[in-house]
Amino acid sequence: MSRSRINGNFIDRTFSIVANILLGIIPTTSGEKKAFTYYRDEYKKEYITEPYEIVNSQVRFFRKEFFYSDRGEQAILEGDSEIAEDWFNKAAEYWKQAIALTPDNYIEARNWLKITKRFKLE
Repeated sequence: MSRSRINGNFIDRTFSIVANILLGIIPTTSGEKKAFTYYRDEYKKEYITEPYEIVNSQVRFFRKEFFYSDRGEQAILEGDSEIAEDWFNKAAEYWKQAIALTPDNYIEARNWLKITKRFKLE
């Protein structure tokens, strides 16, 4: 195993431990905890199964999509559907880029894009 891979695993484990502690300390909603857990689990899967360059790009897209989706959900809760739609459209653009990198991944994202008519699947 290469040194960078070993260091990456150490960093991933450390990140997971610290993140779990912070989730227990910082007041968050169950939806935010669920979203973070999903993000962390997807990152781990991608890191282990894909070459680093592709994973790095996917994580970058996933982080932005997560941010934009979260803002969209907040806008819905605040009753501003127009702003929510803008945030979700931004999230969709990043999902499309992530899917283009690895077409067999992100099944839930593909379904969301299809259901919301933001992406025509082949």
